[in-house]
Amino acid sequence: MFFYLSKKIAIPNNVKLKCVSWNKDQGFIACGGEDGLLKVLKLETQTDDAKLRGLAAPSNLSMNQTLEGHSGSVQVVTWNEQYQKLTTSDQNGLIIVWMLYKGSWYEEMINNRNKSVVRSMSWNADGQKICIVYEDGAVIVGSVDGNRIWGKDLKGIQLCHVAWSADSKILLFGMANGEIHIYDNQGNFIMKMKLNCLVNVTGAISIAGIHWYHGTEGYVEPDCPCLAICFDNGRCQIMRHENDQNPVLIDTGMYVVSIQWNHIGSVLAVAGSQKVVTQDKDVNTVQFYTPFGEHLGTLKVPGKQMSALSWEGGGLKIALAVDSFIYFANIRPDYKWGYCSNTVVYAYTRPDRPEYCVIFWDTKNNEKYVKYVKSLISITTCGDFCILATKADENHPQEENEMGTFGATFVLVLCNSIGTPLDPKYIDIVPLFVAMTKTHVIAASKEAFYTWQYRVAKKLTALEINQITRSRKEGRERIYHVDDTPSGSVDGVLDYSKAIQGTRDPICAITASDKTLIVGRESGTIQRYSLPNVGLIQKYSLNCRAYQLSLNCNSSRLAIIDISGILTFFDLDARVTDSTGQQVIGELLKLERKDVWDMKWAKDNPDLFAMMEKTRMYVFRNLDPEEPIQTSGYICNFEDLEIKSVLLDEIMKNPEHPNKDYMINFEIRSLRDSRALIEKVGIEDASQFIEDNPHPRLWRLLAEAALQKLDLHTAEQAFVRCKDYQGIKFVKRLGNLQSESMKQAEVAAYFGRFEEAERMYLDMDRRDLAIGLRLKLGDWFRVLQLLKTGSGDADDTLLEQAHNAIGDYFADRQKWLNAVQYYVQGRNQERLAECYYMLEDYEGLENLASSLPENHKLLPWNKAVELAKNHSMKEIGSLLARYASHLLEKNKTLDAIELYRKANYFYDAAKLMFKIADEEAKKRTKPLRVKKLYVLSALLIEQYHEQMKNAQRGKVKGKGSEATSALAGLLEEEVLSTTSRFTDNAWRGAEAYHFYILAQRQLYEGYVDTALKTALHLRDYEDIIPAVEIYSLLALCACASRAFGTCSKAFIKLESLETLSSEQKQQYEDLALEIFTKHTPKDNRKSELDSLLEGGEGKLPTCVATGSPITEYQFWMCSVCKHCVLAQEISNYNFCPLCHSSVG
Repeated sequence: MFFYLSKKIAIPNNVKLKCVSWNKDQGFIACGGEDGLLKVLKLETQTDDAKLRGLAAPSNLSMNQTLEGHSGSVQVVTWNEQYQKLTTSDQNGLIIVWMLYKGSWYEEMINNRNKSVVRSMSWNADGQKICIVYEDGAVIVGSVDGNRIWGKDLKGIQLCHVAWSADSKILLFGMANGEIHIYDNQGNFIMKMKLNCLVNVTGAISIAGIHWYHGTEGYVEPDCPCLAICFDNGRCQIMRHENDQNPVLIDTGMYVVSIQWNHIGSVLAVAGSQKVVTQDKDVNTVQFYTPFGEHLGTLKVPGKQMSALSWEGGGLKIALAVDSFIYFANIRPDYKWGYCSNTVVYAYTRPDRPEYCVIFWDTKNNEKYVKYVKSLISITTCGDFCILATKADENHPQEENEMGTFGATFVLVLCNSIGTPLDPKYIDIVPLFVAMTKTHVIAASKEAFYTWQYRVAKKLTALEINQITRSRKEGRERIYHVDDTPSGSVDGVLDYSKAIQGTRDPICAITASDKTLIVGRESGTIQRYSLPNVGLIQKYSLNCRAYQLSLNCNSSRLAIIDISGILTFFDLDARVTDSTGQQVIGELLKLERKDVWDMKWAKDNPDLFAMMEKTRMYVFRNLDPEEPIQTSGYICNFEDLEIKSVLLDEIMKNPEHPNKDYMINFEIRSLRDSRALIEKVGIEDASQFIEDNPHPRLWRLLAEAALQKLDLHTAEQAFVRCKDYQGIKFVKRLGNLQSESMKQAEVAAYFGRFEEAERMYLDMDRRDLAIGLRLKLGDWFRVLQLLKTGSGDADDTLLEQAHNAIGDYFADRQKWLNAVQYYVQGRNQERLAECYYMLEDYEGLENLASSLPENHKLLPWNKAVELAKNHSMKEIGSLLARYASHLLEKNKTLDAIELYRKANYFYDAAKLMFKIADEEAKKRTKPLRVKKLYVLSALLIEQYHEQMKNAQRGKVKGKGSEATSALAGLLEEEVLSTTSRFTDNAWRGAEAYHFYILAQRQLYEGYVDTALKTALHLRDYEDIIPAVEIYSLLALCACASRAFGTCSKAFIKLESLETLSSEQKQQYEDLALEIFTKHTPKDNRKSELDSLLEGGEGKLPTCVATGSPITEYQFWMCSVCKHCVLAQEISNYNFCPLCHSSVG
């Protein structure tokens, strides 16, 4: 926190001031002095320049009214902000209440006891009551409208101070002898206050001030000390409440005249004077403290005798009454804030919440993300990330951290730029100072510092990040004591015992770059360590106590702002000879500036930096300043010759609604000069100037200017100099374009002037290019407009795409009605269905469903069936039957089968499949196809059996053995199989066509004997394959294998078939005559065929691979269709020859 004197107002005739009070709401300043002097002043900032806001704006007295009415010296002035009243009293005991009327102050009420003098007056928090205490012990409590509520005489007591508690239930009376008594709000004595700060104090003392902060703007942290009591000897105590047994104790070491909290209770100002050994007279000083007693700094004020102080309502100024002057000092608060990737992160307190409200304000998109953080200590940022340092929540048990210590009392939370916590680290040292680089976070207490090499997974899910965080991180966290000398080679360990050891020379500031860590100590010693392996490289000694340290971009120079706002620079690598002739490393540079409260090095130039001095910003290049700029912003970022600055004071006035006007960009002189040269003189001269002062930003400026003028040669050279590959490619592409206007249009598009580029394209009659441009930008509304306005046919697919994209645009914003119109035009049924559903427009959905083609993916029957089964809907069977009959009407039998199959209605599916197989067989289509259909039907039946068995098992479970359930399954099956015998017929059909195909294949391959054996089996299947085909094939096979006896029987059968016409019979007879005249109708190899010809009961199983009967005991049986294959044959097959299920 920094402060500096900014203004001085003299009171006419050198009248000495006794008191001053600043109205927190309206900004009026009342000051009282000798000879009845009472003035009300007001400082107004009058400025037309938007950039000059806050402290930087010039302030003039907009009101300067002398209030007549007092004769004696005015000793007490106090404001009632809520009711806009001013209450004043003088040494004669006269009290006047003043009111504001038409911009001037007038007497409203007068009161005079004529007995004693008023020592103190105080309004309560809501401005309803005033308590007035007189020197003789009289106390009066009155209401805001002038009525007396109660009065009391405290006998034998001299009163000098009074204060209300925040809830107006307690009154504190300060006595002339230094005691403080606690009373209730009716004037009943409760107790004496214990004054711990006066232990061991002797001699007469008096109270210099009592100020009880009422929490109107929230507290710095829950249960924060807010009642400040200070004595003239400099002893002070800050209490959480009136009975606090353990208050914060401060010895200011000065003679105190006045104290006051700022508007949010975060800073206590103590005004008075200090003895200085070197001077005869005392020096007026103001000391600033936190509620926890930490000293924030000292402001020295000229003049003889300071008499009073008062804070401005926003806490950015303080008024000091000294002799016959009012001095104003500007305060530069230590806001908790940072800047990462276009986002300003800042924290403030709210009266309605105990936590800090941290806002991540994305200045580019003007969006904000809010997080509430308990006991926030600081915010540190670097690159795209930020670290929130907080106290650990005592109520929540932490997970055991790496050290196995549960008592970690502080947390460093790594967040991204929208405030998402990525990785919390529990640590056991107070993170008083935190520095951050792209790879490391360094947190320091007064004695030790902790380093953590953080890793950020750019594209990991939250789950993966969580896993990474849970795993042990060896060597990524270390802790070092400030008095150690680590070499950098040994891996430091996370040993918190180091942190507990004290040091005589505490740490007071730290900073770090990617390769260097600098630790500043109170004695002025600066320690330089290497990163990432922390090794002590160098110690330097300075003669100031650093408050803020900052390294430039190549870590060669260190900027130091000390506690009194003096900025100095230190060259870390310079080798110089000191007075003793020794060569030393490091040299203090010649530059020194006073009243500096902020500074930032440029990210891309080690000699450039910007600094804030009072209300001016200076930019230095090589230690030479450019002319200053009036501003009071905090510097966010300095790169590309541009300084981004944020007016935090303005933001904090209304922190929930930050305004983009509060972000200010300043260009430094070389950038302004180059721009002016390009505009006024021309590209040639500007190019020469930039050559002498090279910087990528300047080259880019030149390249863009050259592009505007289509000077492609210069543009290309400039793009090369600023290493902009896209720019070079763009210039090359421009060079290949013929037309000048085309080039201009491309340049306009390059600079984001899309309207202009589009207009140029349309003027050239290149609607396609205009559409292409809008497509790239994703501006579908304009694409649609262009498509519709053009003459000629628009591209239908593009039109559809545009309609759907606009539909998506509305759907994303949940404007379903608008989306529907576009989806209808884009023929996007899926999204239409979604919109109708969201709109609950079931009529629309019904119409859509009826317009959809069958089997559209929006009509998922199987899903419906599954849901119905899960929720045991009763009428599913009838619904399915209805839909199936609807499909069958449309002749979509296979669809109906699929429907039944997916619904697990295998029996119905099998029936339909068998019907198809029969029909196909009658049509005499390809035998293989018919076989497949029979097999499918049979497989569906098997699935059905399986289903039945499982159902039975489910029913019988727990009621008996496996055998019982199997039996029950078989009985159930038996009942069903009696209802329909087509169960076996499906496999018979499959067998018939299988042997029919097999016989022909064997015959054509020349295995005539085997073919005959197979053909003989076909006699059993006359009900499936027409007899004429069976016996024709049999006759052919028999003839081929010289089995003329069998052949003769086949012919006899053929000739007796009634289905044949007489002509066909005649042809068979002629053929038989021709054969049997040459060959005797007898079989040569009778024995083999006998068994086959006999047929009858006790038939042997047939091998489905060869068609031969199986006579051996060992054979393979298919687990699905239960058909057999000879043991020696199965090795040639991977799949069953009949049903094609795999061979297990």
